Amino acid sequence: MSGHSHWATIKHKKGAADAKKGAAFSKVSKLLMTAARNGGSDPKSNLKLAYALEKARECNMPKDTVEKAIKKGTGELPGVVYEETLYEGYASGGVAVMVDVLTDNKNRTTAEIRKIFETHGGSLGASNSVSWIFERKGLFIVPAAGHSEETLMGVALDAGADNFEQDGDAFEITCDPKDFEKVKAALAAAKAATTSAEVTMIPKNYVAASGDVAKKVVALLAALEEHDDVQNVYANADLADEK
Repeated sequence: MSGHSHWATIKHKKGAADAKKGAAFSKVSKLLMTAARNGGSDPKSNLKLAYALEKARECNMPKDTVEKAIKKGTGELPGVVYEETLYEGYASGGVAVMVDVLTDNKNRTTAEIRKIFETHGGSLGASNSVSWIFERKGLFIVPAAGHSEETLMGVALDAGADNFEQDGDAFEITCDPKDFEKVKAALAAAKAATTSAEVTMIPKNYVAASGDVAKKVVALLAALEEHDDVQNVYANADLADEK
């Protein structure tokens, strides 16, 4: 479990850096537009929109910017249509990588993503080449301080969580995506603030990466995260021993 925790930490640190650069607003706007276009403007019946709104809150996106993005998605305002694309490939050392993208020019984005993989010692693969290594799960990270493990575990499991464990100074809770909102509400009712709450792809197994291989893996993941069209990057690298 440590491998996932370590990458989650890297991922969220990078998310904060994105926000400082202003890149987060652009990425979340695309997410809001696409979610609203595909599922409507009501987050109660559109879980993807609810997730996008959570991301908007995390990066402190202004309310009017959020509303405009949603209206562009529903067609109330003119806007660009983005295509959802999933890229799969391998980083150095055989680490599996999946990349969620929203793009208005798939040919351009494919060429750019391929180049990023190749530049950092990886390779872009075919569809379904690595997706079998991952499973979609709701993931919550709750700081352990101030909480009874036994009590919080009971709250989470009763709400539908399928796994609860402590990793360092935080609790990691996973659930089926369909139970995400129920578990989220239960944690909120228990006053358990989360540092991360998302539906993500969690590896079923991990590949240990250290030394130069780890550096190449981290460089690849960072370069992918920085691409304007990339929404999420998932990898099964165990980097727990890397500083």
